[in-house]
Amino acid sequence: MPRAPRVGHLVFTRPLADDSPVRHAVILAGGSGTRLWPASRRARPKQFLALGAGESLLAAAVRRGAHAAGQVMVVTAASQATLAAVEAPGSTILVEPIGRNTAAAIGLAAIHLLARDPDAVLGVLPADQHIGDEPGWYAAVATAFAAAERADVICTIGIAPTRAETGFGYLELGAPTAQAGVTEVARFVEKPDATTAAAYLAGGRHLWNGGMFFCRARRIVDDLARLVPAIGLALAQIADALAHDVAGAAALTAALYPALPAISIDHGVMEKTPGVVTVRGDFGWDDVGSWAAVPAITGADARGNTALGDGVVVDGTGNVVMADPGRTVVVVGCSDLVVVQSGDAVLVVPRARAQDVRLAVDELTRRGLERFL
Repeated sequence: MPRAPRVGHLVFTRPLADDSPVRHAVILAGGSGTRLWPASRRARPKQFLALGAGESLLAAAVRRGAHAAGQVMVVTAASQATLAAVEAPGSTILVEPIGRNTAAAIGLAAIHLLARDPDAVLGVLPADQHIGDEPGWYAAVATAFAAAERADVICTIGIAPTRAETGFGYLELGAPTAQAGVTEVARFVEKPDATTAAAYLAGGRHLWNGGMFFCRARRIVDDLARLVPAIGLALAQIADALAHDVAGAAALTAALYPALPAISIDHGVMEKTPGVVTVRGDFGWDDVGSWAAVPAITGADARGNTALGDGVVVDGTGNVVMADPGRTVVVVGCSDLVVVQSGDAVLVVPRARAQDVRLAVDELTRRGLERFL
């Protein structure tokens, strides 16, 4: 078992060669994944789950990132650092002292990479996504990296919508650019209501915001300094320390980080900065945001049931049933349910309300039953 990285400390497991590529995959892996409770817990969030596949979501993200960019950095929480090191061998592990959402995490990664590679181009990738068509994903990522290298832009990958989804943010397409396959982003749109989502699907000018973007590391650091100055100032101090004393920079990170605003990169930067473009992606993407998404990863039987572990369905349709090895959960005569047994907890919820699992987490917290989280 690898030794856990220290808080605020970088573990470089793959040294850069003098002629190393400037492309870096930065994988964000510090989330809690409450919507996949009870399999996803604080001690083992959803990015570390395999969900019936041969590798965890994080391991798959690392594998794809290494293929697309060569260099991989995983940004994670102190409580998850040991697990991340196991799932991401050969990657650089960057440990946040405390979670402060994605703007701070990406900024911290950017200044560490700039300290090693002044020409670094980042591809920011979530750790918990499923990609069904990996060759299609690689092609979209290559186009996005090329856009970021050609011009001072932030290039997103917008996902071609397959349904009138109200649980995702969207981006509205603008004019085509000079680079084939790259289009300007007119604006970002918050999660819509059902009527608006249906209009977006029919209109063809909106894509899902897949949480993937590509830019020069210097560009994102400059944008954070301009648009989220509290984060920008802290990053400047940490970057200055990195130039002289890596251990001192780790201590400074631990001291400054708790006071940083907790804001997403979307709200902090992407919705406000000019020069955002997108590449359309159609490669079997899913953010695995609820138990209802699991059949997209593992498939379903002829009656639409997905059974993981020792889950069993008798005379039912459209169910998702999961049980730990050695435990058996049998669902008889029911349809469109999610039934999950994991460890010391069992979840039962209508599949249509799979997004509401967070209500169970909230209620357990309210009742002081956090030991189950």
